[in-house]
Amino acid sequence: MPASFPVMMHEKKKQLRVLGLLSLRNLEIHLSFNWALSLKCLNKMNFITRLSALCLRKKSNMQQRHQRSRRPAVPLGSRILTDPSKVFEHNMWDHMQWSQEEEEHAKEKAAENSLVKVQLEEQDKYEREASKYWNEFYKTHKNNFFKDRNWLFLEFPEILPEKMREQLKIEERPSEHTKINITNSFSHEKETFEEREKYWKKNTGDESTSEKGYVYNKKQSKLIADSPQGKNNEEEVNMQESFPGGGATYRILEVGCGAGNSVFPILKVLCSAPGTFLYCCDFASGAVELVKSHSSYNSAWCSAFVHDVCDDALPYPFPDEILDVILLVFVLSTIHPDRMQQVVNRLVKLLKPGGMLLFRDYGRYDTAQLRFKKGHCLSENFYVRGDGTRVYFFTKEEVRNMFNSAGLTEVQNLVDRRLQVNRKKKVKMQRVWVQGKFQKPLLLSLNNPEETTSRHPYG
Repeated sequence: MPASFPVMMHEKKKQLRVLGLLSLRNLEIHLSFNWALSLKCLNKMNFITRLSALCLRKKSNMQQRHQRSRRPAVPLGSRILTDPSKVFEHNMWDHMQWSQEEEEHAKEKAAENSLVKVQLEEQDKYEREASKYWNEFYKTHKNNFFKDRNWLFLEFPEILPEKMREQLKIEERPSEHTKINITNSFSHEKETFEEREKYWKKNTGDESTSEKGYVYNKKQSKLIADSPQGKNNEEEVNMQESFPGGGATYRILEVGCGAGNSVFPILKVLCSAPGTFLYCCDFASGAVELVKSHSSYNSAWCSAFVHDVCDDALPYPFPDEILDVILLVFVLSTIHPDRMQQVVNRLVKLLKPGGMLLFRDYGRYDTAQLRFKKGHCLSENFYVRGDGTRVYFFTKEEVRNMFNSAGLTEVQNLVDRRLQVNRKKKVKMQRVWVQGKFQKPLLLSLNNPEETTSRHPYG
């Protein structure tokens, strides 16, 4: 090794350490391996210059990739604004703390735009024709308005069966990895359907039959029919076979599915999970048609149907107490505040004991609330948009009281405050959402000792 090489390497290390381009160890390895070839082909200054340029180029590419990347894939995000001068470097900042002045200003704006109420006759019209306005919305926008909610598995890993959560480790994986797994699993729908068939046969016997998205066992049905209690048990089996997803062991319902922005991200994962089934409903028939006509819709593990959750007399296409998860994402806010409690009470009856209800919706003083003009307020914190659709803005206390009153136990209930920016127009928007997780108790309250809740025979 030439005598000048250690001196050159020492000087180069000093330069690169100042620049923060490479670790000291990586530099030593690189230079030690390439010093002979480099000295033959280049003079010392040219060697240093080219290596520096290479490192700078790599650093620049990494910075660009980071700037293009989405919000860090951590529940509720971890991109914190510590330097106000850098506010327009990203589209969204997480965990924003409001000053007292900002809070007071938001209250004043909400009070101001609530001074003039919509006339009662018009309010009745918006209530009666709610589905009409949403049908018009989906007729106009199709499935191009909302983005797919791939964040669901980060915020709500409870959507998936526990074994699958452990397998995918979604809570810990970055969004890019999650997306890759979702894509890969969805690209093998045919294979996974066959795996489902094998799963059912393994668990229900070789006499199992697959039909219309569920599987039943002929031999088991015959044995039940021949038993002393065969009549009653046979009725139960027939009931199990009479609705979509009757043979599933893990069932999810999304209320207010819209054009399927939650449905299809969920299906991409569930299609590789034997024994799972997804129900989704919306009171806008146009939205349900968009879901059913989607190329990724498959009735083998999904059933989309039109349903008005405000109509208690309208039956669901499956029995009570069979659902493991209910998803309420930006849907309860579209319902009149006076009817929300009865809707939640009815939905809770669909959950198994131990089942989870996952909630996310607009929070009080969100930018969307403060932007309403006078004359759009229906009632306190309840507004009508220009297209006739309605929206309510919650506090976490209201959410807690509503779900607790329905008999659910609070697992999570928080306000998610973020700063959304338009970097082109240099506009800042304070976004507020409420997110909650509520669980149905395994046992009823001791105040009702005569009632018992056992797991539904079909669940």
